[in-house]
Amino acid sequence: MKVLHIDSSPLADASVSRLLTKSIVTALTEAHPGLEVTHLDLVETPPPHLTGELIQVVKFRNLDTLNAAQREELARTDHLVDQFLAADVVVIGAPMYNFSLPTQLKAWIDRVSQAGRTFRYTETGPIGLAGGRKVIIASARGGLYAGTPYETALDHQEAYLRAILGFLGITDIAVIRAEGVAMGPEARAKALEAAEHEIRQLIPG
Repeated sequence: MKVLHIDSSPLADASVSRLLTKSIVTALTEAHPGLEVTHLDLVETPPPHLTGELIQVVKFRNLDTLNAAQREELARTDHLVDQFLAADVVVIGAPMYNFSLPTQLKAWIDRVSQAGRTFRYTETGPIGLAGGRKVIIASARGGLYAGTPYETALDHQEAYLRAILGFLGITDIAVIRAEGVAMGPEARAKALEAAEHEIRQLIPG
C-alpha cells in the first residue's frame, strides 16, 4: 500500500496539522507493516500558482513550442498528478487560514485537478477519475467551526476539500479535526486529545 503524506502549514513544529498528519501516518505504518510513504511538504517545495501561460502549457501540451521553463513546469505538474494517482491513501494536512486553505495547498490542488487525468467533462457533466483511494484530512482550526450554522457558513476549508475531492471522484474521505487550538493551552490540549482518539478509532492498531 502507498501513502502520500502532504503537509501545507508553514509553522513547522508549532503546526497542529503537521502533528496530526504525523500521527495518522504513524498509525497507518503500525497497522500496515511495509507501507510505502511519500512525504510532500508544500512549504519546502511549493508548486508555483497557476498563470494564464501555465494553464495553456498544461492544457495544450504542444511540446515543440515550449521553452525550458515551460517544460519544467509541465513536468512538475505531471509528477504531482502521477504521485497523487499512485497513492492508495492520501493524508492531507489542512490548517484553516482565514476560513480557507493555505495557498500552498490550493496551488497543489490546482495542479492535480487536471482534465483528462483526474476528471473529465461529458455531455451530462463532469466525471471524477481519481476514485478508488482514501483521503484522510488532518484539519486544524484556531476557533470552532463545526457547531452553529453561522460557524459552519465560515468554513471554506473542510467544505471545499470535500467538494473538490468529490469532484475528482473520491468518496472515501475521513476528517480528523482539532478545533479551538488557539483558544488557550487547555483548549488546545483537549482538541489534540480528541483528535488522537479519532485517529485510533479510524486506524485500529
